[in-house]
Amino acid sequence: MENTKTTWNIDTTHSEINFKVKHMMISTVSGSFEKFEGKVETTNDDFKNGAFSFSADIDSVNTNNKDRDNHLKSDDFFGAEKNPKLIFKSKSFDGEKIVGDLTIKGITREVTLDTEYNGTAVDPYGQTKAGFEFEGQINRKDFDLTWSAVTEAGNVVVSDKVKLIASLQFIKQ
Repeated sequence: MENTKTTWNIDTTHSEINFKVKHMMISTVSGSFEKFEGKVETTNDDFKNGAFSFSADIDSVNTNNKDRDNHLKSDDFFGAEKNPKLIFKSKSFDGEKIVGDLTIKGITREVTLDTEYNGTAVDPYGQTKAGFEFEGQINRKDFDLTWSAVTEAGNVVVSDKVKLIASLQFIKQ
């Protein structure tokens, strides 16, 4: 019997896509994308080799600082007007690591994210849900997010390394 494909959509109410970047090398600034969507298509219960995809609206970036958010949306960083979405599409998932193409500012690079599958459960409304934690690091300059400044003391204002953390819950369709 042929395996049937099951589609799971991201439950945005119970999910978040976050990033962290060092500021002046002494503190960490956290941010998130508030509008995103995605899904996984799989033929098995452990999601191995499932096809994961998600996109986030750059315009929804939130670091709890309006000036900084506007700077991030500008051409110095994401160039949200010309490149409104961040997109991820998986190539492989072995249960512990997901490899896929990440597209930011029109540039696509292969990334590997550590993955924790937290299991599957049925919520009080009878919906089957699956939870995942994805974590990895990218170099923002690989995606042409090249803006930089140096303080008087010679400290870099924004680190090149950006940590990505996605806590995603999917609803079985």
